[in-house]
Amino acid sequence: MLKTKRLDLIQEYIIENGSVSLDELVEKFEVSKNTIRNDVQTLVETGDFKKIYGGVTVDIPSVTVPFRERQIRNQSEKLLISKMAAEYVEDGDIIFIDSGTTTVGMVDYIKDKELTIITNNIDFIVRALPYEKLNIYSTGGMVERKTNSLTSAENDEIIASYNINKAFLASTGLSIKNGVTNSLPIESGMKRKVVKRSAEVFLLVDESKFDKASLTTYCNLDEIDYLVTNKIPEEYSQYAEQNNIRVVLSEEKLG
Repeated sequence: MLKTKRLDLIQEYIIENGSVSLDELVEKFEVSKNTIRNDVQTLVETGDFKKIYGGVTVDIPSVTVPFRERQIRNQSEKLLISKMAAEYVEDGDIIFIDSGTTTVGMVDYIKDKELTIITNNIDFIVRALPYEKLNIYSTGGMVERKTNSLTSAENDEIIASYNINKAFLASTGLSIKNGVTNSLPIESGMKRKVVKRSAEVFLLVDESKFDKASLTTYCNLDEIDYLVTNKIPEEYSQYAEQNNIRVVLSEEKLG
């Protein structure tokens, strides 16, 4: 089994059980204790987990928060961010809509446009069904309940065949050092491919995501063309200016 796949499964197992022993992980995944120690250390370094005597446990409450509960957190900020991002969508665009609680809100602001949309976002697909002008292509795959998304090891190969005008991506955390990160390794390969296949890349994040890093990096911060957020730390504002990243602030819309 590939290490990234094993890390994904170990992460899911820890989240499901709250805390587990190293011996339990050795037995469950049929690898050596040294391998498990290294895997656990990798997970601990993301900040989502912490070591306990003889094992590992979830460290961040948001990791175990259900998708529906995450949807209502910072809801007004997320809706403004999705509205601002939607203003860059034009008739005839081929766009990618990522999984996430911010990107799904875009459907209400693009529903009357003639668009081709590629997405792994189950909630977006359901909400877009009534709007016939939205031509939806699903990436397919397994239902990932933690993110209400579709995941598959083949998704990055599927994305490679598409020519995308604009990609609207989400992230569980971003930093100048670690770039744009995601908590599910199986999704990261597809996100990397989306970034490479898109003429313009939009990252939609609220202020809580800055200076956070999850398990895997799917692109460097300077690969983003537009950073759409409600508030940005000064350090990131300077970085954006130096790297030709356009910052789109929803707070300015309120003003």
